[in-house]
Amino acid sequence: MRSERGVTLLELMIAVTLVAGLSTGMLMAMRTSLLTYEKTASKLESNRRFVKAQQILSNQIAAAIPAQGLCRPSESQPVAVVPFLSGSGDALRLISSYSIAEGARGYPQIVEYRVFPSERVGVRLVATEHAYTGPQSTTPFCSGAPAPGGTVYVLAENLAYCRFSYHEPYNQSTFLETPWLPLWDRPALPAGVHIEMRPAVPASGGLSVLNVTVPIMVDRDPRLVYDDRS
Repeated sequence: MRSERGVTLLELMIAVTLVAGLSTGMLMAMRTSLLTYEKTASKLESNRRFVKAQQILSNQIAAAIPAQGLCRPSESQPVAVVPFLSGSGDALRLISSYSIAEGARGYPQIVEYRVFPSERVGVRLVATEHAYTGPQSTTPFCSGAPAPGGTVYVLAENLAYCRFSYHEPYNQSTFLETPWLPLWDRPALPAGVHIEMRPAVPASGGLSVLNVTVPIMVDRDPRLVYDDRS
């Protein structure tokens, strides 16, 4: 008698089932890894945008230029020289030597920060840059309304609220603390700007929007004319 080697149909079905189970497990593991990678990459990108927005706000506000603007209330009235930096609880306007597109080596920019309703939920913080070419370029901003044109950047969105406040300059002779003000319409620059933000939906596993406090070291009075007579 001669012995024959082989597999039965039951053994073949068991082998095919084991291979299919292993393949399914490997595919599920790969899918889970890809989903985890996409979530991690999305969180990292969101954190980078958040950190970059804070750096832009700090660099641009700290580089404020103490300049004045030219305004004409009406055609019959003469041109008036007014302080250009002004701010309220939901808007801030200034001239800065720091540009979002060109950095610290770019041309001076007229920057407008405004809080607008968000497309999804809450509000968003938007920055608009216009090239500053001299006092005459500030005339379109005298009305207080957003000037047409410019380059628009969305710095933060989906916020529950976003508020600006301004620190009164220190009195060097008294050493007394000065208050934070909700409105700034004075000739001199404030000692600092505080931006209070809160997300409408708290982020899980990532950086949350925090407050930004930017000191302004420039204490020059824009109304004074400095003349080098040496």
